[in-house]
Amino acid sequence: MNIILVSGRLAKGKTVALGHGQVMALAAALVAFPLLLAIVFTYLLLFHAADIPHPYLQSLVLSAQSSEAAKSQVYMRENLNAMAVKLGQMQSQMLRLDSLGERLGKLNGIGRQEFNFGKAPGRGGAESSVPSHDLTMGEFNQQIDAFMHKLEDRSDQLGLMETMQVQLDAKKVALPTVRPVTIGWYSSNFGWRLDPFTGQKAFHEGVDFMADPGTPIYAAGGGIVVYSDTYAGYGNMMEIDHGNGLISRYAHASKMLVKVGDVVMKGQKIGEVGNTGRSTGPHLHFEVRHNGAAQNPEHYLQAS
Repeated sequence: MNIILVSGRLAKGKTVALGHGQVMALAAALVAFPLLLAIVFTYLLLFHAADIPHPYLQSLVLSAQSSEAAKSQVYMRENLNAMAVKLGQMQSQMLRLDSLGERLGKLNGIGRQEFNFGKAPGRGGAESSVPSHDLTMGEFNQQIDAFMHKLEDRSDQLGLMETMQVQLDAKKVALPTVRPVTIGWYSSNFGWRLDPFTGQKAFHEGVDFMADPGTPIYAAGGGIVVYSDTYAGYGNMMEIDHGNGLISRYAHASKMLVKVGDVVMKGQKIGEVGNTGRSTGPHLHFEVRHNGAAQNPEHYLQAS
């Protein structure tokens, strides 16, 4: 490439010859110079625009800052609303846990002075040697989510424990552990004895309570009356089904105050002592059977 320079100071034009490499270097410089100017301008605009006392630049910076602040405020508000919802859920779960804990305490006879669910447990310890740090928003949300899962799990477990405890208490109420008469004494125990009528050795499948005629007979446990009528050898007899194959019998009664299908509670009066059936005198014959097999009633009565 030849470049001709013409000037009034020169007597004649001057020619400058450029090689191919020189032409390429000049073209590159012409292209790079605007890019360099753009980079410098962008750097000044981003990092030093606030220091440049130009109204237009300062208005751009303030506008950008206001936009970022608004976005940050919206983000923080959304996070606060989400955390408020989680906090409300945690508070309701804690109230449920407190209520379940109090009910379980009452079911197990634990007083509030021994295990107070309304009071925060004591916590403490020496300062850790490991450097501490502030939680990030992500770590905080992870902690909240993990705690929510633990609360739900504990709530389900306590609910299951309460159900099992209620079932256990119901079984205890049904067990025939209350003496069927409050007065009187054993006139015949459970097991082998001499039959009072034949004098032969015979197995006695219950216990006999010596009591006066008309003495109240009480249900030894809660259940459903499945028999209330005369029965060979037993005279007037009542049977109560306590569930799980367990029944109790009350024989030789003078009066029967319940009928088949009645639901009776433990300790409820169901009849009166008499001398009906195969009997040598007024007394109550009391039996406990499991799946039809006679059990020693004393084992159940001692459980009370």
